Amino acid sequence: MTAWLGLTSFNRLAAIAAAAVLTVQAPARAEEISVTQWGASLYGAPYAVAMEKGLFKQAGIDITGIIGSGGGGTTVRNILASATPYGEVAVSAALAAKAQGLDLIIVNTGTRSVAEASMVVMPNSELKGVEDLAGKKVAITSPKSVSEMLLLMVLREKGVDQSKVQRVAAGGYVPALTMLEQNAVVGSVLIEPLSIIRKDKYRTLYKAGDILKPMTTSVGITTRKFAQENPEKLKAIIAGRRAGVQAIYKDPAETAKIIEKLYKLDAPIAKEAVDNMIPPKMWSEGEFNVEELNRMVEGLKLIGEVKSDVDWSTVLDKTYLPADLQAKQ
Repeated sequence: MTAWLGLTSFNRLAAIAAAAVLTVQAPARAEEISVTQWGASLYGAPYAVAMEKGLFKQAGIDITGIIGSGGGGTTVRNILASATPYGEVAVSAALAAKAQGLDLIIVNTGTRSVAEASMVVMPNSELKGVEDLAGKKVAITSPKSVSEMLLLMVLREKGVDQSKVQRVAAGGYVPALTMLEQNAVVGSVLIEPLSIIRKDKYRTLYKAGDILKPMTTSVGITTRKFAQENPEKLKAIIAGRRAGVQAIYKDPAETAKIIEKLYKLDAPIAKEAVDNMIPPKMWSEGEFNVEELNRMVEGLKLIGEVKSDVDWSTVLDKTYLPADLQAKQ
């Protein structure tokens, strides 16, 4: 990777991550849905592929725009304000919305891997593994964030007392890297594709996906009212997204070109980002896996976002999944 290549894409991603709301549209606007971290993470890859290849249209709905945000809470608000109130959010955001009394339901699984998450250190760091973090300061994005949750899960898995590792809230991945470069911390959480863009500048201490088992990280949600009044439209969204997932696994190279275009990434970075997510099967076709959902809940307990086990029967609604995926329950 050349220096100018990394810097160009890093600046682009930094600008995207800093934006409160980002909307990407095709020329002919029909309907918009919401996806958390659109343009900054690969949660939205199936939607990008489905739009570019006309898979939503084939499923019976013309989705031409994505309303993005920098966090799940904002995505939930976008969903509630949308004419087509469907979106993909972090599991924590979905559960928080339910806890607030919002009449939302989870209708499909989105992503099911933490392979994109890592911790990096400076190249000359003496740290060799997770165990070496004891007694040190590390940067996370914010308290009770997914970045903190995954760090705590990794520490627990490796038998490191979390109280021995001081977490410093940086306010985002880019500021966290700045803290690392200024020696304010010894390590920083990071996520792809940012970690790919700057891979020559840091050393990876660990990748979360190498340590933690698969878990549901994002889900598709909608309002109960919309689902009841527009069942066929909702089924079409879920079917179109599923077709996008299948297309990703069938042709990762084509997917990388689509991500390059819509996410405005340099070609080698888009390719590496997509290729890295194929082996761990980051994107679910939509079916629910309660074991993987519960792993996420255990993580959310570590950061105090969830106090007890979740009764998924009150939250999940598989009615709108394709019949074969319903049968997998």
